[in-house]
Amino acid sequence: MGVLRFRPPRFERATPRKRHRLVAPGNHAGASKAMAVSVDTKDCTALTDGELEEMGDICAGGPARFDIGLLSKARDEWVLTGHARVEGKLQGFSFSTLERIGGTPCVLIGMMSVKRTAQRNSVLKALMHEHFHRALMAFPDEDVVVGAKLATPSGFDAFKLLDEIIPRPGHRAVGEERAWGRRLVKRFSVEGAYDDSNFTVKGTGGVVGVIDFESLKPETIKPEVVDLFKGLKPSKGDCLIAHGWAMAEDLAKYTKSPG
Repeated sequence: MGVLRFRPPRFERATPRKRHRLVAPGNHAGASKAMAVSVDTKDCTALTDGELEEMGDICAGGPARFDIGLLSKARDEWVLTGHARVEGKLQGFSFSTLERIGGTPCVLIGMMSVKRTAQRNSVLKALMHEHFHRALMAFPDEDVVVGAKLATPSGFDAFKLLDEIIPRPGHRAVGEERAWGRRLVKRFSVEGAYDDSNFTVKGTGGVVGVIDFESLKPETIKPEVVDLFKGLKPSKGDCLIAHGWAMAEDLAKYTKSPG
């Protein structure tokens, strides 16, 4: 008699697949003449103290308040770290992991920061390209959940190519969509009071690992997207728990790393 194997239940999307995007796909508006952005990803265990200092330098004085202590903690908590460089100089980084939650493949972005330069859109695009490439390699032919914590509306620029983004304006999240929010709060070990009706966290005053990105043209962000962050104070550790779906047919385009 063969061995019986238990397969954990797979958490599916709550609604049939539709295209719900907060930002139109395509080139990142506002970017200057692009220089080549390379991305190198490696295990967090291989991250040196010197590299942590380099990462700390590009977000020193920034609104996210990332410091060496937080970066060192991220090195211990996450699996992969990606570094985006232009002409050898660090322009952005991320901490992430690829895993399954309840059987559903996920890309979890624990922290990301992009230096405030005229090329920041290209750097963000390259970092997300790397995440999509890694997702394709780990989960071929599968739709993948991408989850992150956002402190400002500009963070949604990282979700440009995702579908069925939650939360989104004009959409009342249903049970399974709200359940994903709770799963991500648990997985991110978020501290503070979580409201699963609007996916917001009221922090405890500490620094939170979020997508630290500032849009080149914040005036183009839709007011209804800005409203999702109403009442949040990033300086107090408040954030939005967001997720979306990277469809298998979209991931299929990312066969090569931007490195």
